[in-house]
Amino acid sequence: MATTDSPSPLPLMALATSFWQFKTLASAYELGLFTLLSGTEGVTAAELAEELGTQERPAEILLTGCAALDLLEKRDGRYRNSALSEEFLVPGKASHLGGLITMFDQRLYAGWDKLTTAVRTNRPTTWDPDKERSLFESADPRMLEVFWEAMHAMSTQTARTLGEHVDLSRYKALLDVGGGSAAFDIELTRVYPQLRANVYELAFVAEIAAHNIKAAGAAERVGTIDGDFFTDPAFPGGHDLHLFSMVMHDWDETRNRVLLRKSFEALEPGGSVVLCELLVNDEKTGPLPAAMMSLNKLIETEGRNYTVAEYATWLTDAGFADPEVIAFDAVGANGVVIAHKR
Repeated sequence: MATTDSPSPLPLMALATSFWQFKTLASAYELGLFTLLSGTEGVTAAELAEELGTQERPAEILLTGCAALDLLEKRDGRYRNSALSEEFLVPGKASHLGGLITMFDQRLYAGWDKLTTAVRTNRPTTWDPDKERSLFESADPRMLEVFWEAMHAMSTQTARTLGEHVDLSRYKALLDVGGGSAAFDIELTRVYPQLRANVYELAFVAEIAAHNIKAAGAAERVGTIDGDFFTDPAFPGGHDLHLFSMVMHDWDETRNRVLLRKSFEALEPGGSVVLCELLVNDEKTGPLPAAMMSLNKLIETEGRNYTVAEYATWLTDAGFADPEVIAFDAVGANGVVIAHKR
């Protein structure tokens, strides 16, 4: 017989069914629901069924589910976008995060279905290491496009938060190591007018970055440098700030130590290095977003999410001084570890 001290099974049920919530979001986005409702007075279930070419029963169930998730609100019998959906789930808006939802649904969801295999084999499940060079160079062009759109959206939001919490006003030249789509550089140079930035990336990624830089009107302050941060003997010089944004979690300790050593050697005296990540606590019990991202790295890469203590050790071993943490809450990170070259 259960006692008053017995735990409730409800949290376990909520956890076991949590994927139902994600798939409701993903399917609604795939069906174009939020685009359909944007700027309108909303729809009834019958009207949505007609728009989607479905029967009324599934249309009503989908609308109810989205309302329960606060993705929609209902007024006067009509469902319309919530402020959250209108801001982040309507294509064409600067804050659009739909690509992230699509990537999670069409790429990561299948990989997570094989999480047990990843644990047993210590190999990624979202791409085939025997056939493809890395997750950044997928054999599926459409999925690669979705991947980079998603990364740009997530990085843009994260960069804005970083710019609000980390004072970069004393720096002049930023090298964004493995900077991907240039989202951090575009946003940080907007916040800090004195800052110039270069995205240091593989040639094909640098092309993506250059396109985004031009589209953002940032070409006068942000450039690209082609290279491979592992095979190049040294990082490009002339920078007093190095940024690794969501880079360290892709690689193992040995490779990360190589990157930090190269950073220290190339950085201008008096400069600093910033590691922007979802940081695991030193007890390795959370926080939840960092722990889950670490599992995501298991299905995607050879890395994991690391602790502040681990980063501090690697930084000081590389020659950096006074590592410190600045915490914040963003889409892709919960803080930065920053250290200095004396």
